[in-house]
Amino acid sequence: MYRRGRLYQQTLLLVIIALAAGMSAAQKRVRSSISYKAPAGQAILWHRVDIPNQDLYGGPGGQAGQPDLSSITFIKRETGGHNKKYRIKDGSGRIWVAKPGTEARPETAAVRLLHGLGYETEINYLVPQLTIPGVGTLKNVRLEARPDNIERLDPWKWKDNPFVGTNELQALKIMQVFLTNYDLLDLQNQVLAVNTPNGRELHYIISDLGSTFGKFGSNNLPIFFRFGRKADSPSAWNKAKFIKGVKNGYLIFATTGAKNRGLFKDITVAQGRWLYNLLAQLRDEQLRDAFRAANYSNQEIDILTAATKRRIVELERATGSNVAQRK
Repeated sequence: MYRRGRLYQQTLLLVIIALAAGMSAAQKRVRSSISYKAPAGQAILWHRVDIPNQDLYGGPGGQAGQPDLSSITFIKRETGGHNKKYRIKDGSGRIWVAKPGTEARPETAAVRLLHGLGYETEINYLVPQLTIPGVGTLKNVRLEARPDNIERLDPWKWKDNPFVGTNELQALKIMQVFLTNYDLLDLQNQVLAVNTPNGRELHYIISDLGSTFGKFGSNNLPIFFRFGRKADSPSAWNKAKFIKGVKNGYLIFATTGAKNRGLFKDITVAQGRWLYNLLAQLRDEQLRDAFRAANYSNQEIDILTAATKRRIVELERATGSNVAQRK
């Protein structure tokens, strides 16, 4: 009798646990199905700028925003992410997050290209050599600003945000293939709440663009999709494929090895043309400035500039009116 009672209690406990797990899963499904609700403020992803006159050397912070390297104070090591990062204070008292390593140069350049087109971005600079007390002397360090008037909110999702279906968001997706950004997790996106004289703005940015200017992986197999992918390799980026073709009015991209969750399946030829019209306004000097600011060598700058121009031409050909009508 005692054994039967104990068996009954154990069975009941298992049923309760199973029901609780099912309810939790159901709640998660309900939460994931709820459409995006933006926090208070004007949501901005992109704004129209005078592209030919954008400063791609100074970037979004301009020449005046550069860090004061006369003295550096170590604050703490940043947690999260796969790369070592350090929070520091410069000689003027401004706060920065320093990231050394292979992602520093490509992220600096990628931010400048997006900024040149009118996209909201982080403020960053590349320091060829930086000594952080208690850490050591580091080479090619990306410094990312942490201004007092900017609050970092939750990440935004590629498939659930205020800009779904717009030219601005679709073009930003294209730019990820353009740059061979294989790290497209939602966690790499960020909403910045910026207090301006005109009120509170919400800047939707990609906060990590370090996995760029290289190539995607060689396959789409689970786990193995990482094989072959590379960042910060001008020669690899020069050879990397961009657009495969056009089908039924949609652009087909070369994204093998990028864990993209189907982000590039709904981009129309017209949306690609919208981006081309922006990219076509960039001058050669601006392109070189973007890579020069990232401390690439003259030879690397030549390769990267030429590869950028080829991609722009490739987008032009894929989105021409005759192509759209024929496919």
